[in-house]
Amino acid sequence: MKLVPVTALLAAVTLTVPAHAAPTTPVGGDLLGSRGLVKPTGIKAPPKTKATSYVIADLETGEVLAAKDPHGRYLPASTLKTLTALTLIPKLDKNLKVKPSRKAVNQEGTAVGLTTKPIYKVEDLFKALMMSSGNDAAMALAEANGSLSKTMSDMNAEARRLQANDTVAKTPSGLDKPGQSSSAYDLALIARAGLSDPDFRRYISTKTARFPAPKKWYEISNHNKLLWRYKGMIGVKNGWTSKAQGSFVGAATRGGHTVIVTIMRHDGYFWDEVCDLLDWGFRARGKVTAVGRLVEPLPAQLPVQATPAPVVTGPAVSAPPASSVPLLDNAASKQTDSTRVVGSVVIGGGLLFGLVWLGYGIRRRRGSKL
Repeated sequence: MKLVPVTALLAAVTLTVPAHAAPTTPVGGDLLGSRGLVKPTGIKAPPKTKATSYVIADLETGEVLAAKDPHGRYLPASTLKTLTALTLIPKLDKNLKVKPSRKAVNQEGTAVGLTTKPIYKVEDLFKALMMSSGNDAAMALAEANGSLSKTMSDMNAEARRLQANDTVAKTPSGLDKPGQSSSAYDLALIARAGLSDPDFRRYISTKTARFPAPKKWYEISNHNKLLWRYKGMIGVKNGWTSKAQGSFVGAATRGGHTVIVTIMRHDGYFWDEVCDLLDWGFRARGKVTAVGRLVEPLPAQLPVQATPAPVVTGPAVSAPPASSVPLLDNAASKQTDSTRVVGSVVIGGGLLFGLVWLGYGIRRRRGSKL
């Protein structure tokens, strides 16, 4: 048997392994990779705003009408609660009674005033989450889903499904935590998905509601000022922390069409500016060439059909469970050329070992016939 030189065989095997480069096109289109203002031609630019980042999009078509630093990653503050609601609404029975833990009751920041008594329905907690921005309600809902860690895993999985790849959730409330991030583009994706859910839409558009208390009830109101001020406002969510500054996700309907506006990192009073951006969106939709697009969610994974197990000569190595694989953000998940080559060499080396072993076996069988 003629032996093939190791280097030649390894080179041949490496060439047969495709190197899957990380995507270089920003989600939604090339123009959305800009850190500056991206606007269509043939129409006056959107009104000025102090927001560092924003997106104006058409809900029905998914067209991005204008944007500024749409994929810039910033702290989302309470706008992250849109992802919490979108993730947990399908998972939790809205009539289920919840007994909040002391950890939930004692959450810092904005709270609706929960107690540790089992007097709250999941429905009540979602209203507290999306209307009054209750951080205590966010934690109570996360715990009702099984645990905080499970909820964070579910939220990040939902973000990946939506292709909201700038989003890394570390808290269910949006309270600042190292490594947590989102973008104006991602918040628009999340809002668009949420608005297709009737319960999500109902929670964000409710102005006032009765909320349970140990002896009676009290009234809570929606923090979104534009529900009272802007014609056609559906709602969604605002947020603020000293590190994140102001953020807002809003949607309004006029003439049978809905426009979404998201802003991030605004250092002042943003309500009037949001109104102006929405007005511009209604004037522009249907009349301009889109600068990008809100992408559709990824399809649900089909169940894997069982296949006959291959015959192996050594112990099988099982893959780690999906829940143990860490979720990486875009920067961390980008493969370098050297990483891809190493992957090819490892795979090539495994095939090389198999080929060499096969050759050795053939030589032995031939030798036994002599």
